[in-house]
Amino acid sequence: MKKLALILLLGLVSHSTSAADDIPEEINYLLQAIGSSECTFIRNGERHDSEAAEDHLRMKYSKARRFAPSSEKFIERLASKSYLSKKPYFIECAGEEKVPSGDWLMARLEEYRAKSP
Repeated sequence: MKKLALILLLGLVSHSTSAADDIPEEINYLLQAIGSSECTFIRNGERHDSEAAEDHLRMKYSKARRFAPSSEKFIERLASKSYLSKKPYFIECAGEEKVPSGDWLMARLEEYRAKSP
């Protein structure tokens, strides 16, 4: 059983690495910003750590990238609410109020673009 779990984990890691190569730079930045934020991601009323949030949004992007031709559309269509329940996603960082994930991601995108030449 441990061997099977290890094989599955390695497959996911290698898939994540190769999948990142196909993701536009800005969207990949946003995904990494979520994953490294140490904030709590609230999806359908359940709290998830930042790494789980990044994994979930990477999976959504890999399945529905045709609906996200730009960073703004990625945020609006994939990273702001549940496709099934239509409930908004939220991000809650230590010492800060809970905010809609779309607002949090747009702020990160603006910061990224301000730093880019």
